[in-house]
Amino acid sequence: MNEFVGVILAAGRGTRMFPFTTRWPKPILPIMGKPLLQHQIEMMKSVGIEQVFIVIGHLGYEIVRALSKVDLGVKIEYIEQTEALGIAHAVGRLEGKIQKPFLLTLGDIFFISPTLPSVFQSFDKDGTRAVLVSKREDRPEQIRRNFAIISTPDGVVQRVIEKPSYTQAKHMGCGIYLFGLEIFDAVRRTPRTAMRDEYEITESIQIMINDGHRVMHADIVEEDLNVTIPEDLLIKNMDELKRHGLSNFSLEPWVDLTGISSSVIGKNAVIQQPVQLQNCVVFDEAVVPSGTKLVNAILTPDGLIQCNL
Repeated sequence: MNEFVGVILAAGRGTRMFPFTTRWPKPILPIMGKPLLQHQIEMMKSVGIEQVFIVIGHLGYEIVRALSKVDLGVKIEYIEQTEALGIAHAVGRLEGKIQKPFLLTLGDIFFISPTLPSVFQSFDKDGTRAVLVSKREDRPEQIRRNFAIISTPDGVVQRVIEKPSYTQAKHMGCGIYLFGLEIFDAVRRTPRTAMRDEYEITESIQIMINDGHRVMHADIVEEDLNVTIPEDLLIKNMDELKRHGLSNFSLEPWVDLTGISSSVIGKNAVIQQPVQLQNCVVFDEAVVPSGTKLVNAILTPDGLIQCNL
């Protein structure tokens, strides 16, 4: 897969994840003991990508530090986005650095797509210059949080609509894209939107379509979650426990799990027994004092976040 590179956008502030984002940028929040970005990089490596560009901004040094602790088997280059002006603006920062088509993901999404390699097979077929990874979605409220894809029955995209107020579309964009270099020309001509005062990637995609470039979508996502609020982080950890058939998961095999159920325990975490934890995530380095009784909570080295599930 040397003909493609990877790009992950990880510059957002994630204000709705407070209090996490005073210390941890969203893209390094842990799912099953790994930073979210690590899951994405491992996915890229699994499809043959050997070089990944990561756009960083808010607390970018924490992202660099977290990923430097792990041998991910790919070459990583960091690019700073000093202003958070939208996805298209972040993509524009890469022009001149990327000379190959690229797989782009947003750094705050977790997704499961066993057939992702099929996206690369679609690229360049019949002149296709972009593939939007999509999911069939019957809940309009979910599409309103993302973007709607209007397409022909064979998957040729005719129109994309950012956060539509009303749509009959059944396919939702999932924040995963395969782009040819033509996207940079479209980004340069992308206007700043009135709705969010940002440069939206959907506007850039529509410019590509209007220019006559063939854009496809691929309905290959089984599960996806944009990690937006603390409850999302807890839910996805619990979902992953169930998906892997685990009652608990601990990065420290010697931790005494007595009284602990459906929980994820991070590296160097200290559990001072006796405790009772159910549906909890314990961050790396966190200390759980003796006598703690919690359900649906996240424990960090800085304190406790009780989630409403």
